[in-house]
Amino acid sequence: MMVTERDIIDALEAVAPLNLQENYDNTGIQIADSSRPCTGVLLCVDLTEEILEEAQQKGCNLVITHHPLMFRPVKSLQQRNRVEQTLVSAIRRGIDIYSCHTSIDNAPAAGVSHTMARMLGLRDVTTLVPVNADGAGSGAVGNLPATMTYAEVVQLIKDTFCSPVARCAPAPDGSPVSRMALCGGAGADFIPDAIAAGAQLYLTSDCKHNHFLDYTDSIFLVDIGHFESEQCTKQIFYQIISEKFPNFAVYKSEKEKNPITYC
Repeated sequence: MMVTERDIIDALEAVAPLNLQENYDNTGIQIADSSRPCTGVLLCVDLTEEILEEAQQKGCNLVITHHPLMFRPVKSLQQRNRVEQTLVSAIRRGIDIYSCHTSIDNAPAAGVSHTMARMLGLRDVTTLVPVNADGAGSGAVGNLPATMTYAEVVQLIKDTFCSPVARCAPAPDGSPVSRMALCGGAGADFIPDAIAAGAQLYLTSDCKHNHFLDYTDSIFLVDIGHFESEQCTKQIFYQIISEKFPNFAVYKSEKEKNPITYC
């Protein structure tokens, strides 16, 4: 059976429909001839020239990214920056691009935060900030499988998401942790929601200095890298496409690297 780009996109949007994206976002088609046969799909968090080369080597004419390449309007293609250069390269190579960003962040059950919660072994997981009765929305909150110390939870987080470091608030001495909330990506806006949900610990990325100052007496903040918190999207996309098209060529990028290193 011939699989078109539209078939792949429909499979993703059945799980993460476009109406779940935030109003600031640009989830969806970046470049596509959705009626053409799809020769293979390469999955990544961020699109770079190196990943386009990898897609071409693997015979893939469609790349699925988490972060949109065109997050802001592109008014011309003069190759003045990474976005313009990558767009021109993709067009020249005949590679189309689809981005599944906040739609998969906000998707119920299969979304980023719920996936992170499962990876940590949380129980009784619910959406932290639901937007409808189906459980779609931002973040997740649940109970740890066993009471742990703050240091033990931080180590679990680092091990689970392959994060060499974690920025943390000072841990309360001797207090146990049984309930935590989290949000993949930049989720500092939901710290008050985590507190209201009874979480003792909140995991997210891109917290600012003042977040640690303002909430240190209310909740224990753990901040890991943005990339580390969202690299699970590749597995989410892989599972969606592979379940729908079991014999189709779909690959997680082997060349993608975290753009941030820790010294």
